[in-house]
Amino acid sequence: MTRLQQLLFELESPYAGRPYHASGNALFNAFADRLGDAARGAVHVSHGVFVPSEYGEFPAAHSSPGYAGKLGGSLPDVEAYADLFLYRDAAHRWLLDSRPRDAQNTLDVQTHGGRWAFAPESFFGVPDHHRNSKRRVSWFLHCYVHAPGDDSVLPVSADALDGVQVGGQRNYGFGELSVADTLVVDLDDVSFDGLRGHDAYTVELVSPFVLQSGVSGADRQSVPSWWGESRSAEAVSGDGLRRREERFATSDGVFELAAVDHGHVVPYTGTDPVGTAKNGVTRVGTHSRFGFGEFRVRPAGEDRVPGRGDGS
Repeated sequence: MTRLQQLLFELESPYAGRPYHASGNALFNAFADRLGDAARGAVHVSHGVFVPSEYGEFPAAHSSPGYAGKLGGSLPDVEAYADLFLYRDAAHRWLLDSRPRDAQNTLDVQTHGGRWAFAPESFFGVPDHHRNSKRRVSWFLHCYVHAPGDDSVLPVSADALDGVQVGGQRNYGFGELSVADTLVVDLDDVSFDGLRGHDAYTVELVSPFVLQSGVSGADRQSVPSWWGESRSAEAVSGDGLRRREERFATSDGVFELAAVDHGHVVPYTGTDPVGTAKNGVTRVGTHSRFGFGEFRVRPAGEDRVPGRGDGS
């Protein structure tokens, strides 16, 4: 049995950090002082993805496709594999076409006494015939935890996590989160039928895959053998993969990580797409415990953005 606890936080104060995600390492450090010794040693934490509370529709691959009302501020039930990734895409492809999609794929910028931060809410103008001149959109942060060494520590108490802070300038009150919703999912009860019976598959990196780490004792990783040649138009290395540098903070200091950038889509050349997909949910590679190495398996040809290209 592999249980995941999804956590949805509302952003209560300006956030000084990356506009698309908070790293699993940052979230783990925020959680650490709130957890007991057993939970602190057992939990693995995903990257957190920022999500607006807006009207949307479930993607075609979701177990309940169609109009969904307001999403982003609560956690829908999870029945199928695709349901796990509803909020894990920073492009928010579930937004209705009537929503300002390009304006809502990142948070607004604010300044506070010369300090730059991202706003906990966005405001959009509305047509003149509406009662109000603008509408407010709140921002949330989605992540999940699991505990492969000791499933009994789940679920982590929402009361224990309420009020945690992430990002920079926390001494000034930035990055405060409140628990909006939580949902425990047994991965063994999730249907993977949507991945069966296809001739070809692709792998989409949801979070960076670490190849090399300066942290003491960390293993050097090679590109997985079941990755095919990258189709990225921004390749900067001989294997066609776009690299990025990450930083990883521990009590011993800040270390550099060499990683393959998230967002890559590569052909899957393995023989067990369902097994690989399950591993991708709980992540693979160095520092997977802290959110790195998350990926999604898709049938080849399945459009990530319907009507916008060939799914690459």
